[in-house]
Amino acid sequence: MKINRRKILSLLGMSPALLAGSQADAEQKKKGAGSEPKILAVSPKGTPPAVSLFAMAPRLDTLDGKTIYMVDTGFFGGGRLLQEMQEWFQQNMPGVKTVFRKKAGGYAEDDPKLWAEIKANGNAAIMAIGH
Repeated sequence: MKINRRKILSLLGMSPALLAGSQADAEQKKKGAGSEPKILAVSPKGTPPAVSLFAMAPRLDTLDGKTIYMVDTGFFGGGRLLQEMQEWFQQNMPGVKTVFRKKAGGYAEDDPKLWAEIKANGNAAIMAIGH
């Protein structure tokens, strides 16, 4: 009895194209090709770096008499949002000083000069980093 492999595969819901690959492999083995693999697969997950945890900054008891830096990272509309927040603080919490600064470079780039200024003169910072 002859087995119709195409019919069996279609009954199993598999493509008869699978046969083409297995026949090609068989022909290559007949020709004496080496046992080297045709395809080398690597996991797309990769190896993630270790995660380093660190504590959050201490929280302020009150904002009254404090200086809050409003840092614009250049994200579209972020500067305007921070300016609206500054206006809100001026109207609703006049005891809070706000300082608007635009961060140098892109979002992920370091700005040591600005960080030093905030550390020396500020009590908190709000950064507009996008959505």
